[in-house]
Amino acid sequence: QVQLVESGGGLVQAGGSLRLSCAASGRTFSTYAMGWFRQAPGKEREFVAAINWSGRSTNYADSVKGRFTISRDNGKNKVYLQMNSLKPEDTAVYYCAVSTEIYRDYDRYGYWGQGTQVTVSS
Repeated sequence: QVQLVESGGGLVQAGGSLRLSCAASGRTFSTYAMGWFRQAPGKEREFVAAINWSGRSTNYADSVKGRFTISRDNGKNKVYLQMNSLKPEDTAVYYCAVSTEIYRDYDRYGYWGQGTQVTVSS
């Protein structure tokens, strides 16, 4: 059983930055791949970024590549999403999730946090 708690969301102007954090429970955090997904009102949940267990391999959605950076600290059981140059279309609830490998499909992830709201004003 893994519990995930996201934090760091908020309201920011276009062009600004936010850093999301996801704290995970459990002693086996360092063996999991972690992903960030987002869901805007009326839209499907979409892949944002993922990182493998060691942090050496990452994957990004084209829409965020070059603006967002995923990282992890296995000593602290945390994964982060640094979001720069934010755009109004980045507005969504952001979720972190656990998987065995880096996947882009949300149904490959077994545990999810409750989400944190990110709102980007124009």
